[in-house]
Amino acid sequence: MSGRLEGRVAVVTGAGDGIGAGVARLFAAEGARVLVAEIDEEKGRAVAEEIGGLFVRVDVTDREQVEGMVATAVDTWGRIDVLVNNAWGSVGHLGRVEHKSDETLERGFTMGYFGPFWAMRAAFPHMLAAGWGRVINMVSLNGVNAHIGSLEYNSAKEALRTLTRTAAREWAPTGVVVNAIAPGAKTAALNRRIAQNPDIAAAVDSANPMGRLGDPLTDIAPVALFLASEDSRYVTGNTIFADGGGHINGVAWAPELPDEPAG
Repeated sequence: MSGRLEGRVAVVTGAGDGIGAGVARLFAAEGARVLVAEIDEEKGRAVAEEIGGLFVRVDVTDREQVEGMVATAVDTWGRIDVLVNNAWGSVGHLGRVEHKSDETLERGFTMGYFGPFWAMRAAFPHMLAAGWGRVINMVSLNGVNAHIGSLEYNSAKEALRTLTRTAAREWAPTGVVVNAIAPGAKTAALNRRIAQNPDIAAAVDSANPMGRLGDPLTDIAPVALFLASEDSRYVTGNTIFADGGGHINGVAWAPELPDEPAG
């Protein structure tokens, strides 16, 4: 490894598995001190121990916990240089727009929009004082392509893209750059689904222009590494589609949705 993040402090949410874990592992290998923020204590501690990082249990729907996460990084290492907003958890069932409840939409926005917003708001003063910072928000092709059945996820992720661009514009003169990644990867959640139904793997891979979904560590994390490094100094307000070309023609995935609300 080249030590591209030597001396930097990074906070990665949802770093207990999948893309978040891949990012945390690569950042640590490149010299960063990494705070592993994860609601699943067992998974989060395991990743933190593996990479020599610091684990903090964080529910990103709780503003005080999110702000505390940033404060812990600053109290421990004296700074926060890189913030990766990646956390997402199960919110609701696949279902039609007219069957979505207020509670499902509210939880989706709290997790997918307000959580990152609270983290960015808490981290910015420290980055501003240093004259250097990197914010990376994980968004989704689900929102860009309007996948059916997941309104709460799609909407929150597109709102997060708007937050990304607005913060990038406002913070551009400060040395803090803000970008988004729309990944296409075999996450832990998808791998669990494939284990239950192996036929899904071939269908998912064949729908991708490159013939496969990406690997969190070797395909997605290097994009985050670029955005976290000095090399991205002139890149801000962008969405990078790290998806094997999946965004080019959209995704044909269109599950059958029930005519009645999920029980």
